Amino acid sequence: MRFRFCGDLDCPDWVLAEISTLAKIFEKILKLTADAKFESGDVKATVAVLSFILSSAAKHNVDSESLSSELQQLGLPKEHASGLCRSYEEKQGPLQESLRGSSLRLSRLDSVGWRVDYTVSSSQLCHVHEPEVHLRLDVRRDPAGPAEPIAMTLSVKKFQVLLAELKQAQALMGSLG
Repeated sequence: MRFRFCGDLDCPDWVLAEISTLAKIFEKILKLTADAKFESGDVKATVAVLSFILSSAAKHNVDSESLSSELQQLGLPKEHASGLCRSYEEKQGPLQESLRGSSLRLSRLDSVGWRVDYTVSSSQLCHVHEPEVHLRLDVRRDPAGPAEPIAMTLSVKKFQVLLAELKQAQALMGSLG
């Protein structure tokens, strides 16, 4: 069975296995004192399953009603799923913002410099090579950090391939909005 909070994929087996522990913790939520006798492994597993469920639901923009329904399909009692989803609904926006902030970030390209070298003749070379393109990319890996230069030399053919692929990427990005 596919679940929206799992990105329309099957629910991972480990989540299925921990649903019963999650249900137990909800049943004992008022008694979570010294007499609850949960082992540290149970607590860690519960935190992991809650983290997965909530972050995956936020990542895939699942509404709280759908999440509640899917958790019930997995075996979590309705009252526990409803309680969890009320909290999820209240914090869905901030959770999504937090996930955006910690998502994969690519380096930022600050500037590009280039030049073309073409050797017309040389006493050192038996034959003259084709032109070479020298690129210098200034890349900022951290928004607050300094730009780092990356230098490379490309043949004309490799430069043409790079240019064509950059144009394709630019067209694709433009079509995405």
